Amino acid sequence: MTRTRFAPSPNGELHVGHAFSALFSERFARRRGGRFLLRIEDIDTTRTRERFVEGIIEDLRWLGLSWEEPVRRQSRHMDDYSAITEKLKEAGLLYPCFCTRRRIAEALAGREDWPRDPDGGPLYPGICRRLPAAEREERIAAGEEHAWRLDMERALERIGRPLHWHEEGAGPSGESGRIVARPARWGDVVLARKDIGTSYHVAVVADDALQGITHVTRGRDLFHATAIHRLLQELLGLPEPVYVHHPLVTDDSGRKLSKRFRDRSLRSLREGGADPAELRRALGFPDG
Repeated sequence: MTRTRFAPSPNGELHVGHAFSALFSERFARRRGGRFLLRIEDIDTTRTRERFVEGIIEDLRWLGLSWEEPVRRQSRHMDDYSAITEKLKEAGLLYPCFCTRRRIAEALAGREDWPRDPDGGPLYPGICRRLPAAEREERIAAGEEHAWRLDMERALERIGRPLHWHEEGAGPSGESGRIVARPARWGDVVLARKDIGTSYHVAVVADDALQGITHVTRGRDLFHATAIHRLLQELLGLPEPVYVHHPLVTDDSGRKLSKRFRDRSLRSLREGGADPAELRRALGFPDG
């Protein structure tokens, strides 16, 4: 049975782009006789606020959406993500990184030709990857703050074969069908942050598997990140969902939203007396 989810982070108010994604995911499941879930991705406790969680619920109900209970709150399942991190550590696929952003910037100073990831950020130059094991242990024992990075080269060697995913939506350039995953383009990504102990990549892969998500429906801005998720799924022996990356609601997307809705939070629309049916029609979901 088809199962989709809408998984916002409560670090601000939902806007019309979120409304499109939620309506898209719900309709995708409903038209296939499937199930629609809501998940609150609140692992970043430095930014999330409970009032935003409450606002998400109110906004989605105002749009006419319903979902299965209970709603999974990631912040209440941090042990699940820590267990995955430990598994990857034991496999020798993670290493501690003590670098600050300033340290990385200094290492790359004057290197305008340094390779960048799909989001445009410079790849990590591998400073801590080369540290002796004894030094790593000593610095950790001394309480020095550190993140945990994936050793991309080792991870790819462990898999030992090309990775792909099935795309039912379309990538930024119209890609669909069987997509070649290229996780190496991201370099040694952080899988456990210093401040929250995990990362989006770990938490989303773990929860999609745990909740039996068959189709990951999300915006095209996450298309390239799918390569990291496919790598983690293979390393952890998790099932592979189908991916459906939908268009983003932006000024230059060709989607003719009225000025009444553009760049406004759902809360402001709701409190201003906007008609949710009118918003659904503007977003292309006249059937509710």
